[in-house]
Amino acid sequence: MSARTMSLLCSAASAAAVALSVYSGSVAARDKPVTIAIAVNSRGLNLSQPADAHTFYRRIADAAWVACTDGNRVGLAPLPDPQGCYGEALAQAIRSARIPLLTQIYLETHTLREAVARGVVGAAQVAAK
Repeated sequence: MSARTMSLLCSAASAAAVALSVYSGSVAARDKPVTIAIAVNSRGLNLSQPADAHTFYRRIADAAWVACTDGNRVGLAPLPDPQGCYGEALAQAIRSARIPLLTQIYLETHTLREAVARGVVGAAQVAAK
């Protein structure tokens, strides 16, 4: 089985692709590391609209889960902490997207402490509130 690193590619409304390096599992491998890249795009969505932002968030969350579990691939060594990987992958994607509604949606299901720890919001933003 191969070790792996994961990448999510998020295409925002501007059609610019954002490559995200996410959690690397420290898994012993006989082969070279494998990168899981999953494209997530916002085609057909208006990310200034809450319903569309929720749809895009769900796409990102689903891609993060796939990347951190089976990666839609056979022969990958399982990560020791898929939940931790998922949390980190999701946070990095939301942080990198820099779309305020996505950050808001993230904060609906995560604590402020977790958001700060994972860099989704900065400590200065929290202090200003």
